[in-house]
Amino acid sequence: MPDITNELVELVRLTSTDLPKSVQDALIEAREAEAEGSAAKAAMVSILENVEMSRRNMTPICQDTGTPLFFVKYGRGWEPGALKAQIRAAIAEATKRSYLRPNAVDSLHGKNTGNNLGDDNFPTIHFQEVDGETLTVDLMLKGGGCENVGRQYSLPDVQLGADRDLEGVRKVVLDAVYQAQGQGCAPGFLGVAIGGDRGSGYLVSKEALLAGLHEENPEPELAALEQRITAEANTLEIGPMGFGGKSTVLGTKIRSSHRLPASYFVTVSYMCWAYRHRTMIIEGNQVSYV
Repeated sequence: MPDITNELVELVRLTSTDLPKSVQDALIEAREAEAEGSAAKAAMVSILENVEMSRRNMTPICQDTGTPLFFVKYGRGWEPGALKAQIRAAIAEATKRSYLRPNAVDSLHGKNTGNNLGDDNFPTIHFQEVDGETLTVDLMLKGGGCENVGRQYSLPDVQLGADRDLEGVRKVVLDAVYQAQGQGCAPGFLGVAIGGDRGSGYLVSKEALLAGLHEENPEPELAALEQRITAEANTLEIGPMGFGGKSTVLGTKIRSSHRLPASYFVTVSYMCWAYRHRTMIIEGNQVSYV
């Protein structure tokens, strides 16, 4: 198996410093929707100036460079143990080059490791074996502010009048957005998981965020619900950074999982405007980044 540490460092650099064009286009559209002279408009102007400056200078888009979340799909010839070691080496090197800020803190003693390497859960790496010989590595850098406002609901929720159906899902997701207010660094993106258990719900809600902004949900009912939640969230007048305005949520992605009859969880992962997600694909000797 080849050593792809350098290629992984480049994946980290791109993810941290170069916002995907689809996300930037969504932010531009949000900027144009806000009223001239408003705090919301000023916030969006500053956000987009920052995006361009970070790309030009190869500096992190946000001072909170987030938890590195890797989703690795590996085919024949790739060894998970070796890949894990190379990912960890790449994270340490990227931190040394200041693409990432040292973020790994021991929860018991409060000590920062200084290189973004902690226990087996920091960085977080999910492996999935697939057919063929291709390696696909998705990296998401999820900041603490947006992670803090993630929520999980157990339906029915009497207080919100949310039953065990898609209407109940709609109600609790909008509640999560409302509760976040400006603390999630709006305008944001929502990853929603219906079903599963408490642990798998949070994993699937993050996996939902890996879908492209313009990728259509194959389930028509969920596709319609995604559009409705995004539209209704933008009537809450939370707006960019909580300053009020029309742009609170720029996209919603929903996935459904099987569950036990006794449980009906709805899990919401909130992603801030700095929607840092990139993909590296290795096919043979060819390396590409998306």
